[in-house]
Order: sequence, then C-alpha cells, then structure tokens
Amino acid sequence: MKPGLVVSSEVGALRKVLLHRPGKEVETLTPEMLENLLFEDIPWLKKLREEHDGFADLLRKQGCEVYYYSDLLREVLHDTNLAREVAEYLVPTGRLPQSSLRNEVLEFLLAMSADALVEVMIAGLRKDEISHGRRNRSLSWWIQEDFPFYIDPLPNLYFTRDPGMIIGTGMVLGLMQTQARSREVYLLNLIRCHHELFAPVRDRLWYGPNNDKDWQNYATQWHGPGNSLEGGDILVLSDTAVVMGVSMRSSVNAVETLAEHLFRSDSGIREILVVKIPVARACMHLDTVLTMVDWDSFILFPGIADSIQVFKLSPGRAGTLKIKEARSLEKGLADVLGVHRVRLIASGIRDGNIAAREQWNNSANTLAIAPGKIITYNRNNSANELFEKAGIEVLEIDGSELTRGRGGPRCMSMPILRDNSP
Repeated sequence: MKPGLVVSSEVGALRKVLLHRPGKEVETLTPEMLENLLFEDIPWLKKLREEHDGFADLLRKQGCEVYYYSDLLREVLHDTNLAREVAEYLVPTGRLPQSSLRNEVLEFLLAMSADALVEVMIAGLRKDEISHGRRNRSLSWWIQEDFPFYIDPLPNLYFTRDPGMIIGTGMVLGLMQTQARSREVYLLNLIRCHHELFAPVRDRLWYGPNNDKDWQNYATQWHGPGNSLEGGDILVLSDTAVVMGVSMRSSVNAVETLAEHLFRSDSGIREILVVKIPVARACMHLDTVLTMVDWDSFILFPGIADSIQVFKLSPGRAGTLKIKEARSLEKGLADVLGVHRVRLIASGIRDGNIAAREQWNNSANTLAIAPGKIITYNRNNSANELFEKAGIEVLEIDGSELTRGRGGPRCMSMPILRDNSP
C-alpha cells in the first residue's frame, strides 16, 4: 500500500516536505522588476542557496524527507508525454501578442529536453534566448523591448507554502492574489496529477480543478481580486479544525467558499476559525503574525492584537454556514481545539521597535517540526529568546538572503506528511 499524505496538525512530527531550491529565476530580478515580482531587494543567489540548503539539511537531520519542485517536475516530464501540453500552457500565459510569435516560441519549447523545459517553467524565457532576424521583429517586440521576458520567471517559488496545502488526507489548491505567482499553482497541480508521490491525494481534492486539463477553466472561473486564496493563510489545527486568515492575499469570498467545500466533503473538518488581519505588506498572510508551535501553544505578533476580528464557522442547515463572532483569538482557538485554554506566546514586546523590526524579518513565521520544536531565523534574537523562555525548543537557520523575499521557514515549506495528533 502506498504511504498516505496526511497533515492533521501544524505540530505533529514533520516526515515529508516539499521545497524549492532557489535557482536561476532569482537572478532575473532587477531593481525595476522588484515591485511586480514581490521582492524588497535583490538576493545574492550563492548565499541564498547556501541558506536554503542549510534549511533543508536541518529538516533532514530532524528526520524529515525533503522533496524538490524541480526534481518532481523533471520526473513528471521524463515519465509522461506532457511536454506539448506544458508548452501549450506556457505560451498563452506569456507576453506574446502575435500568433506568429506564439507559434515560434511554441516550436522552440517543443524542441527542448525535459530538463530544459522545467527550467523555463520556473526561470522563464528571455527574449534574447530566441534568435529573431531584425526584419521578423514585430512592432510589439520593439515597443516592449525594455521588458526582457516572453515568459515570466517565478522567483517566489521557494515559498512553497502558498500555492497549495494538504488538509487531512486531501489537498487544496490556491489561487494566487498576484499575477507574478499565478503559474506556481499550475506547477503544483501538474505534480499532483502526474507524480506518484501525490497519488494518495490525486482524487481527494477539497478545492481546485479536477485534473490538469481543467486548470484553465478553474483559473478563469475563480481568479480575480476577490477570489484569491494562499496557503500562508491556512493553519491546520487538528483533524477537525483549521484556522483561515482574511488578509492582503486571501479574500473573504475565497475563505468562505473553501469553508463550504471542506464542510461538504469528507475532509473531517467541522470547525473553522477565521481571523481577519490588517491589510499590510508586513503581515501579508496570517502565518506572518500567528503560528502554532505546540498542541496548545501559538506564537502571536503583539502588534496586531487590537486590530483583528475572529469568527467561528461551522456547518449549518442545507449547506449553509453558521457564523459566530468569537470573544477573542485565545477563546476562539481554545474552542475549536476543544481545550480549556491555549497559550499565546508574544514574538516581542507590544508596541516595541524590536518586535516590529523582527516581525518584518519573519520572527513569527516559525515552522514546527515536532510539538514544541520550531525552526526560526537566527537574526531574530529577541523573539527567539522569548520563545525559549516559554519552553519552546528553537532551531536557528541563517536567513539574511532568504528573508529578502518576505518569508520565513513556514513560508518556505509545504508539509505533505506529519505524524497524527496525540
């Protein structure tokens, strides 16, 4: 029997995880492209990869099996006849206004090896990679010449948390809020539909297209500023409860729709806590301000304590939702976990400059690899000391380059197998 892919908590011992090792796509960043590609600064790739390798090595030392996007995609393309389908998907998503140019790029992609095509899927396709005679260049080529890509790169892919997630024994595919990341979900769905590793959840999709051929319909039907849903806004508390954030990146419409899907399915989810957080770059996802670190313990950035709303959702009659406002975050978490109380560990002193600075560098975006054991960036000294004083075991990694993309250890990981709840 194939081993299942199961995530029924945020803190069960982490056994398998999906990462992406940053590569050539990061070197496509220029100062002019930073805002569109969601970076604050340009990372140094050599150091970035060293830091990411340190993260992956630490996970392995803690007994976790690490898988990489690029490896799984190469295996999918080597083992199937999907190259044409992938190329035909990539071309319409690119900056190719003329049919003659689209055909030229399509033929270029179809002539590639599987390994080279995977590189284009992640790192994009520059205009100067295809030779055009000057007389064959269209007016649109000349006018848009300052933008160097036909197919955009995906420098945010190393934040594997956001395109999708395992909830219980099934999977949710997100819809990214920004165009810069929308293709990431297609890559994950390709892996889900065709790689043996994801066979256990292939037919257990709580939210998303039924197969890779339905992808365009799914994206067209759901994608829009009011329908975005990203994995950084979903925390799996137990096999019956999740927390969802309404944030800069996940809309209330999408959260409500996912709640309805989870309740209608056999996901096992019966209670959902919804936390509305401020719309701000510093707290773009719920997991930038709230993470679970033990069965009854959470890290919370204190700067948002007075600016959140908390609601409890449960199944109503005839497929409706029962909605009740919670008295507090602490009370809401305790209720859906079925415990008397939970512990909220502050990531800093309220209204303190240090807390705000370290939160910007992802102090609250911790990854639990076992109950009471977390991975954090070593640069957040004050927050890490507070966690240790609260009895949490802290494993530190370097992150001076990793954090330039605005994410921490939780952002950089997609758990696909954890030990069950106690």
